[in-house]
Amino acid sequence: MSDTVAAASLVSGFNKLKAALGKRIVGQDAVIEQVFIAIAAGGHSLLEGVPGLAKTLLVKSLADAMHLGFRRIQFTPDLMPADITGTEIIQEDAETGRRKLVFQQGPIFAQIILADEINRTPPKTQAALLEAMQEKCVTVGQTTYELPKPFFVLATQNPIEQEGTYPLPEAQKDRFLFLIKVDYPNRDEEREIIARTTGGAQEEIEAVITAEEIQAAQVLARKVPVPDHVTDFVLDLVRATRPNEVDALPYVKEMLSWGAGPRASQMLVLAGKVRALLHNRTHVTIDDIEALAHPALRHRLVPTFHAEAEGVTVDMIVTEIIKKVKKADARVL
Repeated sequence: MSDTVAAASLVSGFNKLKAALGKRIVGQDAVIEQVFIAIAAGGHSLLEGVPGLAKTLLVKSLADAMHLGFRRIQFTPDLMPADITGTEIIQEDAETGRRKLVFQQGPIFAQIILADEINRTPPKTQAALLEAMQEKCVTVGQTTYELPKPFFVLATQNPIEQEGTYPLPEAQKDRFLFLIKVDYPNRDEEREIIARTTGGAQEEIEAVITAEEIQAAQVLARKVPVPDHVTDFVLDLVRATRPNEVDALPYVKEMLSWGAGPRASQMLVLAGKVRALLHNRTHVTIDDIEALAHPALRHRLVPTFHAEAEGVTVDMIVTEIIKKVKKADARVL
């Protein structure tokens, strides 16, 4: 299959996916696109929103629309690492009568993992996901087990409740390609939600994308060229978030305690490649990078106490940094 045909197949698959999800999910087009971009880029997503916005339903519906193994893990304060990765149990061999240790796989051994309310479990259990998310394998005892391919973690968290929650450490948040904000629906969308959910049974979703198609999309995305001026824009943008840089902007020094690392640049470029394909382009543009800057950067920046006291959100800071970088680049050109 040529790259042109593969690109057309990717766009067609995405359109079929949106149509399938439309049977259950009202609106949230930007959220659906960002989740798909993360999957096609081989990354994980963290969905953040208040209760009742269908975050869990979205992930479950997404799994239904793909020929992928799906497991949901409900994170609770008493969840242990072995409850996620699995554990070794003693079994008796029926032939020899001897006892031996046999590994019992945990729910992490699936292709799409819904980590529901991930910030409700202690750091020790949250850390059980780190190796799985980064290395696509888990180690139990002295043995390392490969996870199925493709493998994605789609986690949800509620940003408004602090009691009984454990904020994700920076190292784990950095493993997520995107932090996707799920906002309230508009009035017409909410009217449609009421009509759908208070009537008959929900429509079934047929699987429209296979694991092979997803893996092919991941390979294709890496072939998309990135012009030098777009790479420079990514570098300028990510490096501008670091308050300790010699040429850091005064605004950044005032508003940020910590900026994004090189992984942010890598993920932003890779996600930009997928978005370019979805918009029928053969190369990445600055528009692709700008469109994905907020979900790619918002969880990698740590605001100062001054910013929080002034009510300045990370999204506001990212927006301001984009403006300043584009203005500086325009002066250079």
